[in-house]
Amino acid sequence: MSAVQDDLDDLVNKPSSFSAKDGERGTIKPKAHFDAGDDAEALKKAMEGIGTNEKTLIDILTRRTNAQRQLISEAYEATTGTALVDDLKGETGGDFEDLLVALATPPAVYDCHEVMRAMKGGGTVESVLIEIFASRSNEQIQALNEAYLTETEKMVTLDMKSEISGDFGDALLVLAKGQRDESTTVDTQKAKEDAKTLYEAGEKKWGTDESKFIEILCHRSIPQLRQTLVEYKNISGKTLQESIEGEMSGDLQELLVAIVKCVKSAPAYFAELLYHSMKGGGTDESTLNRVMVSRSEIDLLDIRAEFKKLYEYSLHSAIESDVGGDYKKILLKLCGGDDD
Repeated sequence: MSAVQDDLDDLVNKPSSFSAKDGERGTIKPKAHFDAGDDAEALKKAMEGIGTNEKTLIDILTRRTNAQRQLISEAYEATTGTALVDDLKGETGGDFEDLLVALATPPAVYDCHEVMRAMKGGGTVESVLIEIFASRSNEQIQALNEAYLTETEKMVTLDMKSEISGDFGDALLVLAKGQRDESTTVDTQKAKEDAKTLYEAGEKKWGTDESKFIEILCHRSIPQLRQTLVEYKNISGKTLQESIEGEMSGDLQELLVAIVKCVKSAPAYFAELLYHSMKGGGTDESTLNRVMVSRSEIDLLDIRAEFKKLYEYSLHSAIESDVGGDYKKILLKLCGGDDD
């Protein structure tokens, strides 16, 4: 039996980041003896007068959970009369500023802002939409939708309809409703039927029936899809990812492959994103920030482990060699340790 098949057999009973409780596998834990007023005062002192004490900003914002940061933000505004994010924007700059603001923003609002940014201007950044909607749980997507409605007074799906089209648009709009089946019970017979449907819609026929892939991959539960991956390999002799990559192209292929990768292992998917954000000549800071911040309380410990397994050096050392200054310091604090 191949290593891939062994991986797939292990997959069905493996824990999933979609069902992980916040904090379990994150690098950021709630601070004991937390006092929002004290922290707000320390941040105020760090930013008043000439110059900014970046160390204080880093220490406080990377050692508190997002829920604690929201309490600090409330205390800060009550004391100073200005929003914490506004002062962070005024007192810092560049990638360091972007990361501080991300940390001070509620997770659903941060996701919402990233989606808005991806659809702003002349073109749509499809890769950002793919990353967010392929990897978030129903609860996270519904919270994003609520945040979007609050900020724009419009439904995110309505705005997306004017930005995306075709099978890719159809698939993304299904995911953006946040209505994936959440059952934890696996129906093996159904998995076999779905695997056969996918095989007949792709590998077995001339041309591909994309609608069948969208129907199954965007609606079934994560445990059910894991069993379907196993059954597909049994029928086809190939993995479903290999079939999608062979049968499709463009944004739809990228989205469906992202779903399959997240079904198998969200931490491995994010490790790969982090690797590519720092590989080569430049750094994709927006992806680096988004993954480090959004996963810091969910599964960043697992992402670190997958990164080391996949690339044979640590996420910590990748950050260390790729960026510099206060931006590097804050990323390393979020990373939380070196696995070399």
